[in-house]
Amino acid sequence: MDLPLLWFGLVVLCWVLFVVLEGFDFGVGMLAPVLGRDSGQRGAALRTIAPVWDGNEVWLVAAIGVTFAAFPDWYAAMLAGLYLPAVLLLLTLAVRGVALEFRGKKDSETWRRRCDLALAGSSLATAAAVGALLGALTGGLALDENGDVAGSGMARTLGVLAEPHTLAGAVAGVLAALTLGATYLGLRTTGPVRERARTWAVPAAAAAAAVALALAVAGAPQALAVAVLAVAALVAARARREGWAFGLAVAGTGLTVAAGFLGRFPVVLPSTLEAGWSLTVDGAAASDVALQTISVAALLILPGVLAYQALAYWVFRQRVASEPVAT
Repeated sequence: MDLPLLWFGLVVLCWVLFVVLEGFDFGVGMLAPVLGRDSGQRGAALRTIAPVWDGNEVWLVAAIGVTFAAFPDWYAAMLAGLYLPAVLLLLTLAVRGVALEFRGKKDSETWRRRCDLALAGSSLATAAAVGALLGALTGGLALDENGDVAGSGMARTLGVLAEPHTLAGAVAGVLAALTLGATYLGLRTTGPVRERARTWAVPAAAAAAAVALALAVAGAPQALAVAVLAVAALVAARARREGWAFGLAVAGTGLTVAAGFLGRFPVVLPSTLEAGWSLTVDGAAASDVALQTISVAALLILPGVLAYQALAYWVFRQRVASEPVAT
C-alpha cells in the first residue's frame, strides 16, 4: 500500500469536511442577524448549528494534525509562510465560539444583539481566512531549494496575502459559506427564517457561480464544474427544492477544495520561485515507520469520530421553528 498517497488523501478529506461542515456554520453565523428580525428568530437560526458546530471544528484539528504527522515538511512550510492567516483563523474561531456560548448567559436583548454581531463578524472573517489560506496553498509559496519559505519577518506572510490567488480564495470562502448557510437554513428551519433563507440562497449561489466562472476563464478549468453546480443550486433554490439546493452547494464546495489540492498532484505545495523546488507527496512525507504507526492510530480513531458525528446529525435532524409557537 502506498502510505504517502493514502495519507495525502486523508489530508484532503479532512479539509473538505472542515470547509463543508464549518462552511454552513459560518454562513448561519453571518446570516442570522440578517434573516432574524428579533432575538427569537436569530436564536432559531443559531439553534440549527448549536449541537454540531464545535464537533465540526474537529476537522480543522484533524487536517493540521494529519499534515504535521504525515507530512512534516509540508506542515513546516505551510505555517512558516502562512502564520498570519493561520493566527487570524484561530482568533476569529475563538471569537465565534465565545459569541455562541455566551449569547444566552445574560437575559438582555442588547447583550444578545452584540453577541450576534460579534458572531456575524467573526464568521465572515473566519470564512475569508480559510479561503485565503487554501487559496495560498493552491497558488504556492516562495520555497527555496531546501523547502524553506524565502523572506523574513512580517513581509514574508504579508506578501502572500496580497497575491491574486489568496484574495480570490478569500472571496470564494465567503461566498461558499453564504451559499451553504442560506441553503442549510432553508432546509433546517420553518417560518420566516426559512422564507428569507430561500430568498438569500439565490443571489448567494449566483455570486458563487460568477466567481467560479471567472476563475475558469482565468485558467482554472476545474472551476467550470463548480460554476455548473452553483447554477444548479440556484435553480433548485428558486424551485424551493431545499435538499437539492443544499446538496449541490455541498458538492460544489467540496469539489472546489478537493480540486485545489489535486490540481497539481503529486505536488502538495508549489514553489513560486522554481518548479523543481516544489514539495511533492513522496518528498514531504514522513518515514515509513512513522506512517505505519499513525495508520494504526487512525484506524482506531477515525471510524469513531465519523460515527459520532453521523449520530449527532441524525438525532438533531428535525427543523427548528422560527415562528411563535402556540402554548
